[in-house]
Amino acid sequence: MLVRDAMSTIVLTIGPAHTLRQAAALMSARRVGAAVVHDPDAGGIGILTERDILDSVGLGQDPDTEHAHAHTTTDVVFATPSWTLEEAARAMAHGGFRHLVVLERGEPAGIVSVRDLVRCWVPARPPARPAPQQVPA
Repeated sequence: MLVRDAMSTIVLTIGPAHTLRQAAALMSARRVGAAVVHDPDAGGIGILTERDILDSVGLGQDPDTEHAHAHTTTDVVFATPSWTLEEAARAMAHGGFRHLVVLERGEPAGIVSVRDLVRCWVPARPPARPAPQQVPA
C-alpha cells in the first residue's frame, strides 16, 4: 500500500502570521492535527502540529500573541505519494514525529499521519452485536 492510499488530501494551509489560537481553531474545525505553514520569506513550507501548540501553551505563552512562524518546524521531512507506508512509518519513527507532508510536483498534496497508517494496517472493528435479550421466567 502506498502513501497516496492513506494520506488525507485535506491540507490546511496557514500563513506564518496566524496566531496559535487561530491555527488551533482552524485545525479543530477541520479535525486535523497539523497545518502546513507556507512562508515564502523563510524558505517555503513548514508544519505546525497540535503538539507545537500544546507545548507553547504548556510554557505559559499566550496563544493570542504567539505566531505560527515561531513554532513551525521548518526542517520538514517530506513524503511523496509513491512512498510505501513502510517508508512513511520508518521516516516517522526515525524522526520522532507523527505527520508527514506529502509533496507532489513541489506542492502539498496531502498529509499522512500515524493514525492514517494504523487505519490502513488494522482492519476496522466489526460493529458490536446487540446483547441477547433476557426472556422473563
